[in-house]
Amino acid sequence: MKGLVIVISLFILQINSLTAQGKNFGIGIILGEPTGLSGKQWLGNNTAIDGALAWSFGKKEALHMHADFIIHQYDLINVTKGKLPIYYGIGARIKLEDDNKIGVRIPVGLNYHVADAPLDIFIEIVPILELIPATEFNMNAAIGVRFFFN
Repeated sequence: MKGLVIVISLFILQINSLTAQGKNFGIGIILGEPTGLSGKQWLGNNTAIDGALAWSFGKKEALHMHADFIIHQYDLINVTKGKLPIYYGIGARIKLEDDNKIGVRIPVGLNYHVADAPLDIFIEIVPILELIPATEFNMNAAIGVRFFFN
């Protein structure tokens, strides 16, 4: 239990440090596998770090935390309003259950940037290679929305 409190505290401190930067930080919800809070910090025009503190409703319910470095490709899909980049990246996941799991995530998704509002809507599919306690393959899929602070 003490380890769980430490991990959650570190995650919250990381989100607080991102919001302290003030620019281009978004927070919202993610629905699917997992379901919970989602955050995103833009690092540049096409790169960002996103993450979630969420609940996994898989075979075993568990606390799920992940962080990904993602790259957005804006020139593949044209829309009349807003922007619709495809994104991909790499990250890490911790899933706290009876046998805690640590794995590598490879997110791929679409991220619609609403034209006249500080919102983004995303949908993603994420292959996961679990490394600890055993090597196995898993998948996550989710949709979400975030509000951005400037």
